Amino acid sequence: MSETHTAISANRQFFDMTGAPVNEMPHRVQAGASAFILNDKGELLLQKREDNGFWGMPGGRADPGESIADTCAREVWEETGFNVRIDRLIGVYSDPMQFNIGRYRDGAINQFVNVCFVCTIIGGAMKLSDESTDIGFFPLDALPEPLLASHRVRIARPKSNFISLKF
Repeated sequence: MSETHTAISANRQFFDMTGAPVNEMPHRVQAGASAFILNDKGELLLQKREDNGFWGMPGGRADPGESIADTCAREVWEETGFNVRIDRLIGVYSDPMQFNIGRYRDGAINQFVNVCFVCTIIGGAMKLSDESTDIGFFPLDALPEPLLASHRVRIARPKSNFISLKF
C-alpha cells in the first residue's frame, strides 16, 4: 500500500454492513451481488441473516468462474429457493464509508463491490437456508428491523428509473 493511500485511508471512517464503525482497513476486496425482488403485491423479499441477526436482501459473494449475474441468481436460489430472472441493474456499491464492509466470525473484514439487480421470480418455492433464520415478503413502507444499513441504501434506488454508480 502506498504512503498516499495509507494517509487517505487513515482519515476516513469506515462502517460495516450493519452500520457499526470499522477501525481497521478491510483485509481484502470481494465481488458480490444482491437481489431486489418484489412479489405481485409489491412486497420486498428479505431474509434474516443467521450470522448477525439483521434483515437483508438475498445475495452474497461471487464464486470463481461465474458472472456477477450468475452470482445473483445462484445466491437467490441458495438462500430462498426461488429461481429468478435478472431484469436490470440498480447500482454498483463499493464505498467503504457507505456500509460495504462485512465482518465475519473468523475475524475476516472484507470490503465488497456489490452489484445489485432487480429480479423477477420465475420458479421455485420459498425455503429457509442454513444462512437464514427467517424469510418473507414485506411492504416497502414497513420493512423489518434491524435492516442492514448497506441494503437500506440499495432498497432506496429501485424507486428511480436510472442506474446508480456508487464508487
